[in-house]
Amino acid sequence: MAKTKATAIEQADERARQQLYTDAYFEHGHWGLKLWQTLVGLLGWVAVVIPITVTVLSIWSTYDPRVLRIWSYQEGVFEFKFIGILLLFSFVLTSLFAVTMTIIQNRKRDRVVEQWPTYNPINQKRRQKALAKFMDNRFGDAESRENTRYYEVKPEQNLDTDEIQKLYDEHDINDLD
Repeated sequence: MAKTKATAIEQADERARQQLYTDAYFEHGHWGLKLWQTLVGLLGWVAVVIPITVTVLSIWSTYDPRVLRIWSYQEGVFEFKFIGILLLFSFVLTSLFAVTMTIIQNRKRDRVVEQWPTYNPINQKRRQKALAKFMDNRFGDAESRENTRYYEVKPEQNLDTDEIQKLYDEHDINDLD
């Protein structure tokens, strides 16, 4: 019974995982969906390309009279140049900020993080051993735990909220003091 239950759960998990990667647009059939999504995508690209083309041609035509002039309002040309200056200024400030923060973080990492470990490696080994022994006593040896597909925890085996913290305190291997 337990094996059948575990297999059913695994199959449900596999179906759920596969569901994350499916798209009806790329499956066989679904012609209405494909047509609708393609039209919306093309309309979106037209809405991007036409204004850019009109603007570029209009700005270019102020410098070269051979280029098709769609609009020639001086206010539009001035506004385009003004927005260009604002975007350039924003790009320079953002780049300056990014480079400065990168330098600061690299210096901080070199000064602090790479000089010493952020935990006590000796206590870490002791914690691993104490925790392995505790788990062996509570749930059985590690090999049987790691090779079991389905395991039901008995109510008396549940861990208290601070049980591992108490275990570390008993063995005096708590780095949080």
